[in-house]
Amino acid sequence: MTPDDVTPAGGPHDDAERERRLRELLDGLFPGRGEEMLAQMRAQGLDPSALAGSGPLPDPAQLQAALAQVQRLLSTPGTGPVNTDVAHDLARQVALADGDPSLTGGQSKAATDALRVAELWLDAATTLPPSGGPTHAWSRSEWVEATLPAWNALVAPVAASMADALATVLGDQLGDGVDVSVQLPGAPEGLALDKLGLGGLEPAQLLRRLGAAAFGMQVGQAAGTLSREVFGATDVGLPLLPGPGTALLPTNVTAFTEGLDAPEDEVRLFLAVREAAHARLFTHVPWVRAHLLGLVDQYARGITIDLESLEEQVRGVDAADPEQLRRALSGGGVFGVQPTGEQTATLLRLETALALVEGWVDEVSAQAALPHLPHAVPLREMLRRRRAAGGPAEQTFSSLVGLELRPRRSRDAARLMAHVFTAGGTEARDAVWDHPDLLPGPADLDDPAGYLARREAQKLADTEFDAALADFLRDES
Repeated sequence: MTPDDVTPAGGPHDDAERERRLRELLDGLFPGRGEEMLAQMRAQGLDPSALAGSGPLPDPAQLQAALAQVQRLLSTPGTGPVNTDVAHDLARQVALADGDPSLTGGQSKAATDALRVAELWLDAATTLPPSGGPTHAWSRSEWVEATLPAWNALVAPVAASMADALATVLGDQLGDGVDVSVQLPGAPEGLALDKLGLGGLEPAQLLRRLGAAAFGMQVGQAAGTLSREVFGATDVGLPLLPGPGTALLPTNVTAFTEGLDAPEDEVRLFLAVREAAHARLFTHVPWVRAHLLGLVDQYARGITIDLESLEEQVRGVDAADPEQLRRALSGGGVFGVQPTGEQTATLLRLETALALVEGWVDEVSAQAALPHLPHAVPLREMLRRRRAAGGPAEQTFSSLVGLELRPRRSRDAARLMAHVFTAGGTEARDAVWDHPDLLPGPADLDDPAGYLARREAQKLADTEFDAALADFLRDES
């Protein structure tokens, strides 16, 4: 080897190697355009080999995958405050995380048979007829597909408020806008590539898309987590399906049964009775659905965002990284800690309504199952404690909309339903749902024995008022 064969460090061989590595990076990020972009740099008087620097460049495939993921999160305009595509994709991923095997024919048949038997038992326990909808045996992923639209709608009011708050807080922190560019190694200050292809967006638009993506991640994480815990479509006490129908998740039922003294077929039947009872109520007392969802919406729209807490939680977050933002927001603490008087009243009405739904289902299910299932009493108590302890549904809703769905007074509501049944039978107990104005209130949960007397007094007062009004109208005519 002669001295002429040796190239000093920084010589043409090194320059060519650095330029080759830069071309590979650009080709990985912008397929087929690497040489074109190098030519543009030379035309502007820039040295491509100097831009590549001396250190290793990132792997083009990994960098491209990461940028594509963030670009997908932020580039879709969307039609609301929740990025539903992100929510859907993440919910499916979380549902599959611990395994979501396809149901066997035997599992599906056992689940749908249990739901049909449950309807027969309920016919003897309530005047409300079967829901009339289809019976389903769902995997976790199928539960996500069926219920995710309802979750997106439920959290939308708070997501809208959060998007505005994020635009304010992050806008103040970022000043001139969000940096969505990537600085090439060794490049002069100011020379960067728009890594997300979003350079034409106004900062406010980008921040709202960021908020929608972050909230979509939260909803997806929550729904996916719930899919591994729930037994059917009604565990959260809210109507999550758009129409009549019942469902069981055999995988979750089997997991719940492990360690119990009761055999799986008993557990499955008991859970099927509860599912079918919920479905009857939501289907044949249609105002209950509107009442519950309306109260959730009314409460959520009144929530205020604590800007100081929000600013503290997102301080240091990369504004082009929705995953960082999702983790920051998932800690909670950003909702106003002082509810308004109207919100307090709404929350009390919602808690009472949820307790009454749970109490009615609890009492009707027990009455339907006791003659048939030897373990009905311990199963009833186990599910009561599970709800009272605050399961995944309560934690999910608390983190998403600052609202707990725990029916704190479900035992009181069950006692009220049992008292009404003892005094007037099945028809009297089911007549609790005749009209929203006649729904028991907190005072009735405090004094179940006095509920019927108060209701009769209210009916008498209403009758007397109607008669007096009719007399007045006749006199006027």
